[in-house]
Amino acid sequence: MADIDFGCTVWGKDWVRLAESLRQTRPDPQLPRARRIARDGGVQVTIDGRIVRAVIHRGRNASVASIEVAPMSREAIVRISRQLCGVRPVLTDGLYRALTDAGHSPAPKLVGVDCSCSADTARCIHVLAVYYAMAQRIDDDPRIALDIQDFFRASSDGAEVSTAAPPQRWVALNSLDPASFFMVPK
Repeated sequence: MADIDFGCTVWGKDWVRLAESLRQTRPDPQLPRARRIARDGGVQVTIDGRIVRAVIHRGRNASVASIEVAPMSREAIVRISRQLCGVRPVLTDGLYRALTDAGHSPAPKLVGVDCSCSADTARCIHVLAVYYAMAQRIDDDPRIALDIQDFFRASSDGAEVSTAAPPQRWVALNSLDPASFFMVPK
């Protein structure tokens, strides 16, 4: 049964897929517990460049997990930035589908996973809880999905990558002064 708390957007679903692999043939009994930890606020995530560090509280115990995400390829950055426009582009599900249809999936690729717990596996309950917590954060702000792969840092360095805002054909309502806008000349 799908959990609607995690992966509400296609951007967040990429992190849910890290926990719920399609190659898995049997139910993983750790997944419901990991979702509960993330849902109950037991994961404090800190993002530092391409590294996600998290402190996971489970009962009286706390563990520290670290997940390193690979940087996005230069070609993918150039192609994705051509799809985006504006200083703060809106990352919609439609844009995600357009990117994947063009062959440039913004899904993260992991370089390394580590946890301080005694499980000695890359798929311990703490790491799974971090995947779900990241899915929640990315559902709230999909820019994190690209930012964690150095997209915005790399695209600002490149000369051929343009994120300049196109000319707008509308005016933001909060930029209008009601006193002068509605005033009728005598």
